Parts: sequence; structure tokens; C-alpha cells
Amino acid sequence: MPTPFSEEPETTQLLELASGGDAAAAGALLERHRERLARMVRSRLDRRLQGRIDESDVLQDLYLEASRRFPRYLKEERPLPFLLWLRCIGVQVLVCLHRAHLGAQARDPRREVQLAHHAVPGATSDVLAAQLVGKWTDPCERVLREDLRRRVLELLEAMDPNDREVLSLRHFEQLSNAEAALELEINGSAASKRYLRALARLKEAFASIPGGATRWL
Repeated sequence: MPTPFSEEPETTQLLELASGGDAAAAGALLERHRERLARMVRSRLDRRLQGRIDESDVLQDLYLEASRRFPRYLKEERPLPFLLWLRCIGVQVLVCLHRAHLGAQARDPRREVQLAHHAVPGATSDVLAAQLVGKWTDPCERVLREDLRRRVLELLEAMDPNDREVLSLRHFEQLSNAEAALELEINGSAASKRYLRALARLKEAFASIPGGATRWL
């Protein structure tokens, strides 16, 4: 069973204010989660659309749809924490954009994560690899960085999609273990095991490069 959730105190307070008709509180709720939503968009937007679709445009569509659904979210029993509710809308926006711009090429089972009743766009391995390797600026280090990026990319592509997904949720999107478990519809213990397994494999990749271990995460 998925892990039960509780909202952060500030989010709970803003939700209570928004329920009372405070428009400023509703706006603050959206802005509070902007950076993590932006990370989600960057990690899941198909590389073929990067440059054609701007991150801010996706967030604008997300916020418009969230604003439309927000009154119902406040009135009904809330099945998800507010951030994950926003992420769910964001995923739906991305799916629509992928279908509109890529047509039949939009569905790629290798880049989908299967949940209980639907598939969602998985995090792209190249974005995650770049995030994990970081930015090495010294000319000699750049060569090592590219070698490490290639090895990490190969490792990510070979991972179980759900292991890669929990790594992206925890490390790239900075979700808590409980939030990642809810996203993957698994319990907290299973999410933690997947995350630790993925980290152990990545640590081996970093250790294989001279100086890589000192750069580990």
C-alpha cells in the first residue's frame, strides 16, 4: 500500500486560507512549488521538443489547468498532497504536448513508467546523467566528466524504469521518500530500497573514474 501522506505546515495553512477564499494564498501555493515543478518538466520533456517548447509555457499551462481544478480539490477529499496533485496535472499537460507535437512517435515504452492504471512519461536519462555528473570546468576534468557522463547514461538506460524513476524523484526533483512512494504507488520501504539500490550502482560508476569518487553526489 502507498505510504500515507501529510502536508507541510505552511502548505496546510495556505490551503486553509485558500479554502476561505483567499486568492493570494492560492497564488502562493502555486509559487511555493514552482522550482520542483520546473525540475519535473525539465526531466520529462522529450528531447525532441526541447528548444521548440519552453519550460515556462508548460508551467503556464499547468497553472491554468490547476487553477480551473483547484476549487474542486479544496472541496473534495484530497487523494494526494498538493505538490503531487500539481505534478499529476503537469504530467497530463506533458502527455498532451507530446501527443500534439510528436503524434504516433509520442509513445515510447522505454521512457514510460507504468503505474496502476496508466503510463506516465519517465525522466530522461540524459538530463538525469547531466545532473548527477555536474559541471566540471577544468579542461582535464571535462574529459573525465564526459567519460563519466557516458558511463552513468549507459547505467541509467540499463536500470529498471522504476529504479531510475525513484532516483529522479528523490535526487533531481527533491521529493521526500514518502512523496516518491506515493508517486510510484508503492510503500515507503520499497521506494527506499529502490533508491538505495540505484545509488549503490551509481556509486560504482563514479568510483570507476579517477577522481570520480570525490565528486559522488
